[in-house]
Amino acid sequence: MDGNCLLIVTAEVDPEVEADWNRWYDDVHLPDALLCPGVLSRRRFVSKGPISESDRGARCALGKTLCTTIYQLASPAAVSTPEFTAMRGWGRFTPNVRSQTRVIVALAQDGSGGG
Repeated sequence: MDGNCLLIVTAEVDPEVEADWNRWYDDVHLPDALLCPGVLSRRRFVSKGPISESDRGARCALGKTLCTTIYQLASPAAVSTPEFTAMRGWGRFTPNVRSQTRVIVALAQDGSGGG
């Protein structure tokens, strides 16, 4: 099924470049991503306030700002196109960004109601 695949990108950007990075991300990176075959849409979010993390039961609250972009993809193959490969990455901001990227595919609906 088309569109039942998400690309989730979470980025923590060094505060000293965050304003420039946001401008580049909104004005260059996101428009370039939307031109790639198989990228259907995108929505960007930012977390504010403490972030709760848990590692094997140990919890802590962190004062980070995390930016998350969720792309709707036609299929997982969208991240392998030459166009996507060419625009992927953080450009000059690479040394200032810590990120995670995940491709998530919807589970098949089997009608069992189990979860």
